[in-house]
Amino acid sequence: MPKMKTKSAAKKRFSFTASGKVKSGPAGKRHGMIKRTTKFIRDSAGTMILADCDAKIVKKYMPYDR
Repeated sequence: MPKMKTKSAAKKRFSFTASGKVKSGPAGKRHGMIKRTTKFIRDSAGTMILADCDAKIVKKYMPYDR
């Protein structure tokens, strides 16, 4: 059986914690900050842990990174 491939886009955007949860940067921070509220910009700093339903999809894209 050939090896499964990791999706390159997922490899660049997501990483895993030691307990196996998926870390990612928050969405909506690339451009157009002038129309965002200061509360939104402040709350979406740093990284976040994905919800279980979304993490399940990402783990399918990265079969060997757990």
